[in-house]
Formats: sequence, C-alpha cells, structure tokens
Amino acid sequence: MQLDNAPLPSIGILGGTGALGGGLAFRWAEAGLPVTIGSRNEQRAAEAAARISTGIKGPHSLNSAGLNECAANADVVVIAVPWDAHQETLTQIRDAARGKIVIDVVNPLAFDKSGAYAPSVPEGSAAQQAQALLPDSHVVAAFHHVSAVLLADHTAETVDTDVMVLGDDLESTKTVQELVRLIPGMRGIFAGKLRTAAAVEGLTANLIAVNRRYRTHAGIGLTNVEEAAHATA
Repeated sequence: MQLDNAPLPSIGILGGTGALGGGLAFRWAEAGLPVTIGSRNEQRAAEAAARISTGIKGPHSLNSAGLNECAANADVVVIAVPWDAHQETLTQIRDAARGKIVIDVVNPLAFDKSGAYAPSVPEGSAAQQAQALLPDSHVVAAFHHVSAVLLADHTAETVDTDVMVLGDDLESTKTVQELVRLIPGMRGIFAGKLRTAAAVEGLTANLIAVNRRYRTHAGIGLTNVEEAAHATA
C-alpha cells in the first residue's frame, strides 16, 4: 500500500496511550503504516503498544518511545495529548518536529454543571496555538469529531465518518486527507485554513451533547462532496 504513489510515512503519535491516539495507532498500523506511540511515561507507551498490537491482524510495525524520540523519528507527528498538556508538549518537541507535518487532533474543552463547552484560547484555537509554537512545522487540524470508541473497536471493519481537515499549507492538508482515507470508511475533506479551526474544535462540545442524549458515538457527514476531492486553492 502506498500514499499517492509514495512510500507510506512513519507516524509518531504523541499521546498514543489515550483513547483517540490509541485508536488512530490501531487503524494506521493495521493499514500498514509504521507507527510509534510516544509518551512522557515510556513504560505506559510500551504497554499501550503491546495492548494495541494484540488486536491487529497480520504483520505490522507498532513501537513505543519517549516524546522527543517519537517526534524526531517520525515523518508525520500527531498531537493527541490532553488540552492541559498541549502547550508544554509542543514546546518540548519544537526542534524534533521542525519541517514536518504535525496533525493536531486536540479539542480544547471545559466542563461545568451544564455540560461541555469550548473555552477561549488566546491564539484562537488549539491548532493556531500549535502553529505559533511550531513555526517551522506544517500544522494541520483533523480528527476532531471521530469516535475514539469506534476507532479502537476491533470488530468495526469501517469507521463511517467524514474528517474535516484544516491547514495553511495545502500540500500538507492533501497528505493528511490521504492518511484519513487509509482508515476504511473515512473521508478527509478540506475545510479551510487554521484561522477557522476554532469552529471545528468547538463543535466537539455539541457532539458530546448528541452522544449523551442519544447514547451513541455520532460523527460528521458532509453532503455533496466528491469522494476524491482535494484542496486546490
């Protein structure tokens, strides 16, 4: 399997011990990509990689490392850490992520007695904060509305949802769209520049409300968009 006639990139998932990061690690490793799970706690990363590997059919490459080693050795870096660790993690891996595509999947969320809501972020959004902290990387926002439960479900052959992909470097967004497509059932849809990421990140609070009310794992579906459409302008 190749990515647009090029070798598959290696993926480093920072926060791969969590639900969403672990789900992405499972799906991409099963699709044939070399994946490394990165964590501050290398023992936790190793345990997560071993646990995820048991559910993968066939040969695969799924390893573990510390945060800096994971970012340094990956072609594409995924930020899947909790929001309260976002800024510190990005600052730590700035040099290791230089020149690379960095996929930020983080949703800034807060909770009170009325439920989930999107708090104010000084830079505008998590993705914009990432780009400000990683000026020499190509930050792409994606995977904000994907159910971690479905991603990690070994019995679910497909994850039928659209993924809104946002970024200022169009070649990088195209690469991420193709990475989305490697997960059966998913489509990567270009949805704008990073300055619009706050709306996409904030929508997650609404999906949490949907999931609680209807006891489901809702995703996003975009109508009237061609299957293979990539950003061209």
